[in-house]
Amino acid sequence: MARTKKGDPVSGWVCLDKPYDMGSTDAVSKIRRLFNAQKAGHAGTLDPLASGILPIALGEATKTVPYLMEADKVYRFRIKWGQTTNTYDAEGAVTAASDLRPDEAAIRDVLPAYIGDIEQVPPAFSAIKVDGKRAYDLARDGIEVELEARTVRVFDLRLEAIISPDEAEFVLHCGKGTYVRSLARDICLDLGACGHVSYLRRERVGAFDLTNTKTLDNLTEMVHRAASLEALLPVETALDDIPALPVTEDEAFKLKRGQALTLLPRQVELLKSAFEIRHNAGRKEHLRTVQARHEGEVQALCELRAGQLWPTRILNP
Repeated sequence: MARTKKGDPVSGWVCLDKPYDMGSTDAVSKIRRLFNAQKAGHAGTLDPLASGILPIALGEATKTVPYLMEADKVYRFRIKWGQTTNTYDAEGAVTAASDLRPDEAAIRDVLPAYIGDIEQVPPAFSAIKVDGKRAYDLARDGIEVELEARTVRVFDLRLEAIISPDEAEFVLHCGKGTYVRSLARDICLDLGACGHVSYLRRERVGAFDLTNTKTLDNLTEMVHRAASLEALLPVETALDDIPALPVTEDEAFKLKRGQALTLLPRQVELLKSAFEIRHNAGRKEHLRTVQARHEGEVQALCELRAGQLWPTRILNP
């Protein structure tokens, strides 16, 4: 006998403005309880010491989480000069100190080196696994962790403001896997200064930005007046850069039965052009993925193979 699912079949995305000092897993649990949702998950961890956008998927939206993981992100962060910490943020223990305070000209001079495809070593206090264990757990146990450099893409990095002689604010537009704390570490090294991240806020993840965020207080108030569903963004919000192909009702039915569709040559060419645009934008995953849509709703996520559209994930609008 099938086990009855707990909760309601709620589907969609919540663009949560995660508060400072809350973990991503805790945030997902709170949202799931608020909506009494059967399923929930998030697309990209946001450190407890960071605030800002944490997209949380409910129900059918959880099937689209992998497609948001590689989305571009925008961060606003500050470097506080004077002390370096072992975590490269305000939480860690001080490991070095300096009286040097870089001026605006010196800061602007080093930033161009961090735009483009760059090699970056993740911080030891990160969620990366080393021999099956999280790097931050090993680091907290006093075990020296050496992580390999990886290539990340930075689309833009600019100095936004000199807050004070002790602190500068930056805005970063980057691709998947970029660590702000590592970037701050390397900027400090280039400047010959000590420093750490004193403030970090994520302002965009793909199509999720500050214009459609909701705080926990907003959501709680909406639940109390039975208006929580108004806070949900469509399931396809996470698929904003995945090519879409309209299908008929009969074609949607076939896809949902696991059957492939044979496409016309012009449809194949249009999709290949869209794939090339994604590739040139730095996307490395899901390069042949297509949204099959009927009457504006995603019916299935498919792959283009030899002129045919093969369903890989079935959605239930």
